[in-house]
Amino acid sequence: MFLCDQWKEYEVLDTGDGEKLERWKDVVLQRPDPQVIWPKAKPDLWDRADARYTRSETGGGAWTFHRKLPERWVMTLSDLKCYVRPTGFKHTGLFPEQAANWAFMRGRIEAARAGERPVKVLNLFAYTGGATLACAAAGAHVTHVDAARGMVQWARENRDLSGIPEDRTRLIVEDAKTFVQRELRRGNRYDGILMDPPSYGRGPNGEVWKLENELYGLVELCAQALSDTPAFLLINGYTTGFAASVLGNVVLRCMAGRGTVVAEELALPVTSGGVLPCGATARWTPDA
Repeated sequence: MFLCDQWKEYEVLDTGDGEKLERWKDVVLQRPDPQVIWPKAKPDLWDRADARYTRSETGGGAWTFHRKLPERWVMTLSDLKCYVRPTGFKHTGLFPEQAANWAFMRGRIEAARAGERPVKVLNLFAYTGGATLACAAAGAHVTHVDAARGMVQWARENRDLSGIPEDRTRLIVEDAKTFVQRELRRGNRYDGILMDPPSYGRGPNGEVWKLENELYGLVELCAQALSDTPAFLLINGYTTGFAASVLGNVVLRCMAGRGTVVAEELALPVTSGGVLPCGATARWTPDA
């Protein structure tokens, strides 16, 4: 299990009855989580919620606010800063459990840069750029690709907030598969590639993405897009429903058995006890 326990400003206070109670700095949010099938451990804690997201029976959902919250606020982890806010899709613009992957990638980048060579990273389905910030802060040049223009703008604001030099990132609104195919034709290669694909989505030009149909082919393309001196390949899956071993097998086959693949469940500690499962991650590293 990859347990993310680096945060001081974020905390899962309790879980139960299909929901999680989280502290985001000084804001407490109550959000649904379908994997939480056990009862609440600390029912009294839930009165602290400043806002609750409730799903609608017809799809989607809405926030109920128990006090006025800032339009957005800043979360800090070490040298990284990100804006967060409650969005209409229950998310906040930040997935705290990903800090475990950020630490892994920073370590790989720093080790690669010890040889005083530049490191290029490709971040696909890059969302608001938490991983982009982590890799850039470690000294890599990061190409950040997401199909949603609003998410790319949010990532740009996070980059500026964290003080990452503008020339250390390239932020692109593009369909992930289309972008990788174009990079292969151009002969562009990357030392590290990561992706956090959704189960279903559409590209900026209407391209349809269905994970079960597209994931293997995309990872196969990414394996070709790695440089001759790669540092890592990482797949994260939260909405997939796939076991960690499924992601691990995809990576292992696409890398033709080269290197080492470690695939584990990703989780956050829960203050009231236990852990909160947050999907799965497969990490590939080359042989020493």
